[in-house]
Amino acid sequence: FQEKGKITPVFVRFSTVAGERGSKDTARDVRGFAVKFYTDEGNWDLVGNNIPIFFIQDAMKFPDLVHAVKAEPHHGMPQAASAHDTFWDFVSLMPESTHMLMWVMSDRAIPRSFRFMEGFGVHTFRFVNEAGTSTFVKFHWKPKLGMQSVMWNEAVKINGADPDFHRRDLWDAITTGNFPEWELGVQLFDDEFADQFDFDILDPTKIIPEELVPVRIVGRLVLDRVVDNFFAETEQVAFCTQNIVRGIDFTNDPLLQGRNFSYLDTQLKRLGSPNFTQLPINAPKCPFAHFQQDGHMAVENPAGRANYEPNSWPGDERGPREDPERGFESLATTEVGEKRRVRPGSFADHYSQARQFLDSQMPIERRHIAKSFVFELSKVERPDIRERMVANLRNVDEDFATEVADGLGLPKMPAKSKPAKAPITGLPPSPALSIVANGPESFAGRKVGMLVTDGADAALVSALQEAIVAEGAVVEVIAPKIGGATLSDGALLEAQQKIDGGPSVLYDAVAVLASDDGVKDLTVDPAAKDFVSDAFAHAKFVAHSASAEALFTAAGVVPDDGFIAIAAPDDADRFVDACRQVRHWVREAP
Repeated sequence: FQEKGKITPVFVRFSTVAGERGSKDTARDVRGFAVKFYTDEGNWDLVGNNIPIFFIQDAMKFPDLVHAVKAEPHHGMPQAASAHDTFWDFVSLMPESTHMLMWVMSDRAIPRSFRFMEGFGVHTFRFVNEAGTSTFVKFHWKPKLGMQSVMWNEAVKINGADPDFHRRDLWDAITTGNFPEWELGVQLFDDEFADQFDFDILDPTKIIPEELVPVRIVGRLVLDRVVDNFFAETEQVAFCTQNIVRGIDFTNDPLLQGRNFSYLDTQLKRLGSPNFTQLPINAPKCPFAHFQQDGHMAVENPAGRANYEPNSWPGDERGPREDPERGFESLATTEVGEKRRVRPGSFADHYSQARQFLDSQMPIERRHIAKSFVFELSKVERPDIRERMVANLRNVDEDFATEVADGLGLPKMPAKSKPAKAPITGLPPSPALSIVANGPESFAGRKVGMLVTDGADAALVSALQEAIVAEGAVVEVIAPKIGGATLSDGALLEAQQKIDGGPSVLYDAVAVLASDDGVKDLTVDPAAKDFVSDAFAHAKFVAHSASAEALFTAAGVVPDDGFIAIAAPDDADRFVDACRQVRHWVREAP
């Protein structure tokens, strides 16, 4: 599968972490980004996330992390949320989580779509060539449509309007032929770089900035079909980090080493048998042979008499043999020093890259991070937990910690916690870490909600639809009634949503094309007023006919530069051009 032009089938599963099955899609959470490659030499599972680091350095703490973030055991609440005491108690006592907290409190944790988020292998792996020479590698997925997130207030309302928002978005894109794509990139570096880098390249709470080691694009991922049955495929697929193929190898990253054990244990318990690899979704697509047999769910027992090795049976009766030339081999390494259960000193800096991430954000993103900390910690009942977290944040940035403390109304600033290692203060910002600074510069793949009333100008409706579709975006028509709207030329425009079922939070931009008579009903409809007031609050671009201004007045919205009047068909292009910015962020100025 490493050959240029080679097409390898894959199965991809996106997921949230904190919630149980059926929980809301737009929770503030890490998103799983797991890819199973069905290569010609067996399966390779790249089991990653949409965030390139993790909360912990020691795999032994993984059960504690999961217990802390999940619903609290005494009453089973909250669902799919980290805004509660047990989570913040745990992470405030684990300073190594601070860098990850910056990412999780950022807009990265509330993506607009799986199609608009990056993916990462998290750990440092190895590439090993035919000569046995090794190169360190980190894996990246770069979305073709660019990155985009929702705002927190928007996410809360999406959860009520469509708790399956992300899954529906992905399903609709694939089934309509708008196949989601990502580029597969790698960061490659050698031992010399690893020795000179400020941090340990095996520490899973650290990144290697792309400005230091650029991401080299080596492949492309295209999702071009959906599952035939959710349970048989999505529910039963088993990802295991230890599934690798020739040319890829592990490093001594302690979290990765722990995952190599825990994921197999998970699948054994979740699917009920070691024969889960025989399920069609988990079985390799290439020829394979082994001596495994019997047990629950065994459907592929090997034929013949020999079920062990070595044996002296002749010819094909001997069964499979390891190929010394093409079989998998781990890289031979020399280990020096004591083997001990301790945290290495090279893992002790918990705050420097947290500060670097914060410094790399645009002002609007930095404000969102501070507001997220305030929101989450305001849900924490114990004041000492809030204070402990602010004490840790003082090691990241004093101004930021003060902003969070003020938002919490702390009576006094807690003393700064003592870091295990003094943070580095001079790390340069990494522009690649900002979503806003790396805007897509295109509106392709997005969706416009067009609210239309009876009597709306047919020419304007048609022009706007054509301009949006030409950009590669989708139009969804919303009307006061699901039966649609009769336009000025007498034609019936079919609606996909009724106004109270198609709120503006479900769209990337909106349009209101109303007639003088039609807008009268909208001005007294709470759902219609929410449609425009939410669009305004969430910094969305709004296209509108002249008659729609009465609705803005009724909703208490004062149009700004993000409102584009559609008085003639040519104005549709101005709206699409504005939408390429995705958000009108000046509306959210402090």
